Amino acid sequence: MAEAFIEIAQAYVDGILPRRKPDADKNAFGRVLCVCGSAGYTGAAYFAAQGAVRMGSGVVTLATPEKAWPVLAVKLNEPVVRPMPCGTDGMLSREALPVLTALAARADAVLIGCGLGRSDAVTEIVCALLQGAKCPVVLDADGINALSAHKDVLQQTAQPVVLTPHAAEFERLSGIKQPDTESLSGFAQENRCILLYKGHRTRIFAPDGRMYRNHSGNPGMAKGGSGDVLAGMLVSLCGQGISPVQAACAAAWLHGRAGDLAANRLSEYGMTPGDMLQYLPELLKRYNTREW
Repeated sequence: MAEAFIEIAQAYVDGILPRRKPDADKNAFGRVLCVCGSAGYTGAAYFAAQGAVRMGSGVVTLATPEKAWPVLAVKLNEPVVRPMPCGTDGMLSREALPVLTALAARADAVLIGCGLGRSDAVTEIVCALLQGAKCPVVLDADGINALSAHKDVLQQTAQPVVLTPHAAEFERLSGIKQPDTESLSGFAQENRCILLYKGHRTRIFAPDGRMYRNHSGNPGMAKGGSGDVLAGMLVSLCGQGISPVQAACAAAWLHGRAGDLAANRLSEYGMTPGDMLQYLPELLKRYNTREW
């Protein structure tokens, strides 16, 4: 299979991100729902929610297990943090599903997975939300793990789901170790999904066979939490009305460039995912309605 990638660069992203209308209000910029976190894994939920805030969502709601809620409610100011029923394991329980379904019905895009943990209840919730959602859905981390034995659900969604696996998550999902371009593209086409395969030169595969490759980013981003920031950025762009494929491309490039700014100023050793959140707005100034 000949590799015919569309290369993602600044000019490509400039063609995706619109300038904002001067008279817009928060409802114009999307309401996103992040179903993330569990007791002991609050960092992933924090980074995902903040990634969505920094990427410009109008309203971000974080639905998290009630045992994780006290930590996240204190750490997060901008998102609405909603406590959900959970079990003694600190993960979402089946009792959370009706509330999550209602929240998803009011969202413009939904992110599922960052820090959720693994349990039968989590798997049931992930599959039910995917089958019921009418808006774009981004599936990351434990959301992807929940699909390992249920890939058929990807054929039952209202529109193609965006999956954002790293190598180990993709292997658990597909059974393929060290996949090549043909197997990655084939997976996206066969399973009717958008596959953002994270790693050096992150690649995006669309269900129609189109392929994209990102060139921003550096080894300093190889730290826990970086992928959660990306997931939040991606769901934010989907919620703002950008097509999921273009949202995946723009999020991947901006995420890498924010990482490059952090590395240049703080070093690859010393930079953190939190620093990437801090530098992202600097990249977004070029899309202001005017120079201030």
